[in-house]
Amino acid sequence: MKKRNGFTEIPVNSGLLLAFILTLLFSACTNELSVNSVFDSINRKPSTTAAAEFYPPDLYYLSGSKEDRETLEKYFYLLSAEAESSQEQFAIIREIANTYIKQKEFGKLINFLTNRTHHHSGDPYSAYYLFMIAYGYQQMEAYPAAALYFDIIVKNFPDLSVQGKSIHLACLNQLITLVDDPQQRVWYYEELISRFLEDIDPGSSYFMLGQAYEGIGEWNSAIKAYTQYLSYIGSNVPGFPDADNYAKRLVDFNNSAKDWSFENLAALVNAVKAALDAGASNRLWQYHAKVSFFTRTWEHEDTSDGGVGGHDIFNLSDFMRGNRIRYTDDLDVSSNANEAYLRTTGWAGYIPTWYLYFRKIYFPSDPEIHGRWEWAGIYYGEKF
Repeated sequence: MKKRNGFTEIPVNSGLLLAFILTLLFSACTNELSVNSVFDSINRKPSTTAAAEFYPPDLYYLSGSKEDRETLEKYFYLLSAEAESSQEQFAIIREIANTYIKQKEFGKLINFLTNRTHHHSGDPYSAYYLFMIAYGYQQMEAYPAAALYFDIIVKNFPDLSVQGKSIHLACLNQLITLVDDPQQRVWYYEELISRFLEDIDPGSSYFMLGQAYEGIGEWNSAIKAYTQYLSYIGSNVPGFPDADNYAKRLVDFNNSAKDWSFENLAALVNAVKAALDAGASNRLWQYHAKVSFFTRTWEHEDTSDGGVGGHDIFNLSDFMRGNRIRYTDDLDVSSNANEAYLRTTGWAGYIPTWYLYFRKIYFPSDPEIHGRWEWAGIYYGEKF
């Protein structure tokens, strides 16, 4: 075995069986490890120190066609004849495992390799065998068992490289899809980012790390992760099409003064109505959210699409022009515990009706702000 980039390199050739993601392959060995090269030793007797627990093989392990069974029996004989934990023995074990994979005999694959790792815990190739066990469980849709083995490999065994691919990286990529526990996911994403940043999508990883930190209530760490994500804005985050806006809003809000919020919805609505009654555009504008404020029509489904953000380009006095802006006494019937709409009319321009949109602030990082209310945007036109 050779050492490269801090982990053990297992030599392989191009005649491989694609058995898992990221081209991590269960393969025949190079000439150095070729099983055919050790078939020449077929007449040797089993080593007294070798894996004699598999020879003679239990009939359970001999499956498939007559030719397959004969080949497997030869493999098991060779396994017992070679030196323990040698490259030759590794080549034979991999051929046996690949035979079961081709036959879709995943139960036999798991039993064989579990037996092997149980009796030879110090084998330098154990991580590879455990990886194939996890693969077998995945093929049987026993996902919790697969996740357990992937986790064991990453946390208890040194990394191995197969076909230039890291087993630890492949395990981590599987674990972030198999495991829902946010505490575990924090650890997995931290490992991915600290060890394999050049081999992953850093933007997606930082965003999902932020999500995991949210899940365990570590909001300061979540904000740090979302801040890192903003360096990779535009990244494709599966399941989060609005990731850019989500991360930017939280980060910007965290860095803002947050002095526009009101203790409750009634206080906010009363302040807005008083400013409208007084025709005080400057006072009214002071109440708007300084982060992620939007203006858009009802037809736009994304608050960032067609919205007018910023403060210099939006002047309420241009739309009031001494007109009296009227409003309904009650909030719109679609209002709920987290968001509310106030219908107003009389605005200058071609759309005289605006709905002022109020939102409860979701920001657990700051308990004094979390749960307060803000004027978050404007919808133009009648509500459908």
